[in-house]
Amino acid sequence: MANSINIKNDPPLGPIEDRPRNFVVVVDESEETRLAIRFASGRAGHIVGGGIILFHAVAPADFQHWMAVADRMRDEALAEARAMLEDVAAGIYAYSGVKPEIIVREGQPKEELYQFIKERQDLFALVLAASPGGEPGPLVDYFSGPLVAGLPCPVVIVPGSLDPESIDRLV
Repeated sequence: MANSINIKNDPPLGPIEDRPRNFVVVVDESEETRLAIRFASGRAGHIVGGGIILFHAVAPADFQHWMAVADRMRDEALAEARAMLEDVAAGIYAYSGVKPEIIVREGQPKEELYQFIKERQDLFALVLAASPGGEPGPLVDYFSGPLVAGLPCPVVIVPGSLDPESIDRLV
């Protein structure tokens, strides 16, 4: 039986370059977010060029009667999202010493995240966490199906059953 996994003829790896290796994490109020952040910040703190990108998409407001009211609602939602991400970023810095990049977009979260990933050339992995029981969650479903074949970076899924201490042992 011939071995189909033969890397002898592949070029040597060579020295590891010092280049950005950013982990993207979607931040919302879910328990899954906490697990993904813990894993990503721990890994980013341990690798050369490790960084974290905190991503949040604000769904567009469906309020069309008065444009001024819609604009104010949009501005408030974007400001709240940025404040939430800045708070999370401070916690990540205290935990891992890594200063995250903050990205806030307006639009449908799944589609905005997919577009963001396709635009960036400095991504190491998209880090998601599954729900602790039952369905894995909408983002895990979306990014672990057929769409994953076209992504420019790996998708890491943290099991929802892990506690922070277990994640710390893994990173």
